[in-house]
Amino acid sequence: MSSQPHTVLPWVVRRTRLPLLSLRCVDCGSESATTGEGRFRVNANGKLLDVWLLVRCVSCDRTGKLTVHERAPVRSFDPAELHGYRVNDPELVAARLLDPLLARRNRFTLDWTGAWRLDTPSARLDEAWPVQVEVVFEDPVPVRPERLIAQGLGLSRNEVLRRIKCDIPLRRPTSAGFTFTVMAGD
Repeated sequence: MSSQPHTVLPWVVRRTRLPLLSLRCVDCGSESATTGEGRFRVNANGKLLDVWLLVRCVSCDRTGKLTVHERAPVRSFDPAELHGYRVNDPELVAARLLDPLLARRNRFTLDWTGAWRLDTPSARLDEAWPVQVEVVFEDPVPVRPERLIAQGLGLSRNEVLRRIKCDIPLRRPTSAGFTFTVMAGD
């Protein structure tokens, strides 16, 4: 019998909403904020622009600002990007929120709890063994592969560790695509 996988299944990790921000509120001390509908504030000072992404505390509803651009020359902006800031383009909001440089500069992390789903094709795993699965991330959702695989296959995490062959550590979070092979059960 061949050890090459007979079937390759595509799995996709998709964002269902924007993640919450783990960011302490200066008023109430809550540790969570949201971008809500996703709004930018653009302020012109001569030929320089400031752009902020507005966030709201989930507990007290206080509005805060995350610095996106500070004192940037107007002509340094791509016209489409500038238009996106002015009209609160949802894709631009998501792109800026998911930018690791923005998170580092504004000292927040993303809380992805309940903000993503795993889409898997319906396949019967009792047919041809081994089965290869390719996992693709549409957004940088950090998940532990063993938990993702257990959820996707309906296996216990112990069974995942026993039956899965993978080139990345199964217990370390990743947000990059990977491939794994499911070996036949006992």
